Amino acid sequence: MPAVILPRTGTPGYGRSVTSPETPELDQLLTTAAGAADPAGGFGYLDEHGRRTPGKVPETWIGARMTHVFGLAAAWGRPGAAELAEHGRRALTGLLHDDEHGGWGSDAHATGPKQAYVHAFVVLAGATLSRVGRPGGTELLHDALAVWDEHFWDDDAGAAVEEWDAAWTTCADYRGANANMHGVEAHLAAADALAALGDHDRAAQLRQRCVRTAERVVGEARARDWRLPEHFDATWTAQPEYNRDAPADPFRPYGVTVGHQFEWARLVAHLGTVVELPADLAEAPGALYRVAVERGESPDGHPGFVYTLDWDDRPVVPARMHWVMAEALAAAAVLGALTGDPRYGADHERWSALVELLVRDPRTGNWHHELMPDGQLGHTTWTGQPDAYHVAQALLLPRLPVTSSVAESVVRAVGQAVPRGTA
Repeated sequence: MPAVILPRTGTPGYGRSVTSPETPELDQLLTTAAGAADPAGGFGYLDEHGRRTPGKVPETWIGARMTHVFGLAAAWGRPGAAELAEHGRRALTGLLHDDEHGGWGSDAHATGPKQAYVHAFVVLAGATLSRVGRPGGTELLHDALAVWDEHFWDDDAGAAVEEWDAAWTTCADYRGANANMHGVEAHLAAADALAALGDHDRAAQLRQRCVRTAERVVGEARARDWRLPEHFDATWTAQPEYNRDAPADPFRPYGVTVGHQFEWARLVAHLGTVVELPADLAEAPGALYRVAVERGESPDGHPGFVYTLDWDDRPVVPARMHWVMAEALAAAAVLGALTGDPRYGADHERWSALVELLVRDPRTGNWHHELMPDGQLGHTTWTGQPDAYHVAQALLLPRLPVTSSVAESVVRAVGQAVPRGTA
């Protein structure tokens, strides 16, 4: 497919400006997701029947993602969404926050290390709440960005470090593309929120960070014929054999992660709507998307995308993860809108039919989080249906103008009047 030519303004997608971008599928998903709200605070873990798992401690990354999703839904006036977004915000500023050391632990017990992955989603939640005008959103955004600036952003590397111990005393040597990818997503959303508040200098700074991080990670993929490495050491030297003995890890799998090829393709495309991309980065959305389809779709003869490939493009973990399909659909929607190339639309139509046939759970509206190649439910990496973030965005993006963040796109689509102020 050709390189993506990226316009500098919001571009109508498959959809159009609408009063509400909600669809029956999204309505059912959000209804199920609302059941994750834990009366004690935060959002719990939904099982395969869409029921909150009793006794499981609310996790910060799930809580932040759900807060982001319900913040988006509040922007178009979905009943109950504003209350659920506030429920999430209160947990992020209270139950899930580490008041002793600052920042956010992995769950409501503030256990485990301080991770860039988790903090990226807290930034995203704050950015979305701020952009859609929810009370307290801007304060959460500033607090989360302050932690990111102090502990995670490495300006010399142009990317984020991965992980600290709970007290911020020791930084791990590992560097990861996954956390940096979500850092780019969060920074794009934060820049949109801050620009809406009038802080254009800070917004420009955050967007340039995104350029630097994308150049580093995507540059590594370009050097390997667009096979994107996920794991690095402290000097940002790729570690291609990392986790070979634990290939199905949910956050650090061995090899090439097909879904991240789609996700990086989409995020670089979003970035290109607000900055002038270097020529080598401008070609990345089309190239990453193309190889994800050519190498990752049905390499074993079964429908759908495998989770991971080795460095010779052979399947490693053949399970079909829901989020990989969601990111494929999201990338097709965004790149199709930006390029006008009908092949993206054809992909989107084909994969949407597969979702209805195999992936979408009619009982919950969520998608089966893991399927085996033969279509049977899998549990190797994921159990249950704990998260609505990937699916919600995949359902929203085809109906929204393309901008640099989902929150910005929702606001423009529904014509939301967002209070302005000083950042």
